[in-house]
Amino acid sequence: MEIQVINVQHNTRIDAQIEKASFKDMPMKKKGWQFTWRILFKTEGAEFYKLTLKDDALNIQGMLMFSLMYEEMLYMNNIEVAPHNVGSAGKFDNIAGALIAFACLKSFELGKNTYKGYLTFDSKTKLIPVYKEKYGAINSMGQKMFIDPVQGLKLIKKYLEA
Repeated sequence: MEIQVINVQHNTRIDAQIEKASFKDMPMKKKGWQFTWRILFKTEGAEFYKLTLKDDALNIQGMLMFSLMYEEMLYMNNIEVAPHNVGSAGKFDNIAGALIAFACLKSFELGKNTYKGYLTFDSKTKLIPVYKEKYGAINSMGQKMFIDPVQGLKLIKKYLEA
């Protein structure tokens, strides 16, 4: 899927893409990533996607892992932006937003019954306010959160169709 991200330094849009990731694409912790993606890749039934720049497909800007729970509800297992995109010193913006919006899109494709269009996930405690304010997620209980179909469509429009 072709998308655009923002080059923070120049405040310009850059062509990017989200595509299925293979084992060889999995980033390594020793390169500053927080999750052990190569171990996660062995999770049965999970799907993995990478976000890269169109003209630099070798450098991954963000990763997404999701699975279908109970054969009907899409669950975002993990999401991570590349170390060089973290915080105010990040090179590119809209990485997390694009990956979350992509997961929302997949929730419409893969979700079934009353869960069609719902994206569920567990958040780190300190990120709960970010998911609420920036992405419109709803805190259901403890660290459990979800994005409903209406908000999911807004995210798809904002991050994937811009």
